[in-house]
Amino acid sequence: MDIVRVVDELVCTRRVPGLGTAALRVVRSAQGVVSVATDPVGAPVGRWVFATTGSAARLAMPDKTCMTDLTICGIIDHWDEDGPVAATEHRATGAGSGASKG
Repeated sequence: MDIVRVVDELVCTRRVPGLGTAALRVVRSAQGVVSVATDPVGAPVGRWVFATTGSAARLAMPDKTCMTDLTICGIIDHWDEDGPVAATEHRATGAGSGASKG
């Protein structure tokens, strides 16, 4: 799972049937990578969230047939992006690049 920030809502009135009516959010990783995630939890713009990728993203959706590879799984209550964990682990190792799939 990766930590990303919701930067905007994404409204797409025309979409493939595999997306159904899933809410979409534009997210940005701490490294600045921008991606689109499905959002079954209703994350508001500006909040840090944790998201999962790959087949786990599809399984995290209420409709397991939803065509997604990035899903928001929860809204983080407290996160300091410049805190010790973010500064040492994520930036030094490249871990948590989050939404690097495009």
